[in-house]
Amino acid sequence: MLSINQKKFVNSLAQKKYRTEQGLFIVEGIKMVEELFQSDYEVSDVYATSFWIENNQDKACNEVSEKELKSISSLKNPNEVLAVVKQKKQQLIDISTQLNVCLDKVQDPGNLGTIIRTADWFGIQNIICSDDSVDVYNPKVLQATMGSFFRMNIVYTNLSVFFSENNGLTVYGALLDGDNVYKKELNSEGAVLLMGNESKGVSKELIPFITEKLLIPNYGKAESLNVATATAVLCSEFKRV
Repeated sequence: MLSINQKKFVNSLAQKKYRTEQGLFIVEGIKMVEELFQSDYEVSDVYATSFWIENNQDKACNEVSEKELKSISSLKNPNEVLAVVKQKKQQLIDISTQLNVCLDKVQDPGNLGTIIRTADWFGIQNIICSDDSVDVYNPKVLQATMGSFFRMNIVYTNLSVFFSENNGLTVYGALLDGDNVYKKELNSEGAVLLMGNESKGVSKELIPFITEKLLIPNYGKAESLNVATATAVLCSEFKRV
């Protein structure tokens, strides 16, 4: 039976303020929880229906009804299991030897989640987010990653400071006045792909740090590409042999 206090506590973690205060976040759904248990994240609590428990008898959890699970879920259709997980401080790995993705003020949870999933697909380990980008622990971000979150190193920082401290990196920036990416020779080693805000693009203060400007040319009449889609196109070009 789910107590009132448990319900109130879990629901509070839908808000960034309380996630930060408690150092916790929510993971929902069968696939996401499976990925969670394969990672090195520490699980605080698990709330699951009897059906999930029957198939996962080796996992300690709190049994709840479907109705109770729905009362603490952020999903329209709750999916058998919800876990409360401890946040951990992530660190970048080998930024000077590989391609890294950097996000400037990306605000949409779906975009961030899709970019994380895309980076995982292309074997990119590090994502550097500006301090004012959407919170990676936002439930909508996590759902959009489809489990890729657990394999990534994602940090938040002041990007001006980051670029100043890592001035040996080649910074590729997605800009409207950039060079046609399909005619550009790209180098992944010690490189950063900088993607800007959904509506405003890369911040003015970050432009001076860009060493190579890139453009995805348009062949139709659409005004722009979604930032997650643009990131996927550019990552693909970096991996072209």
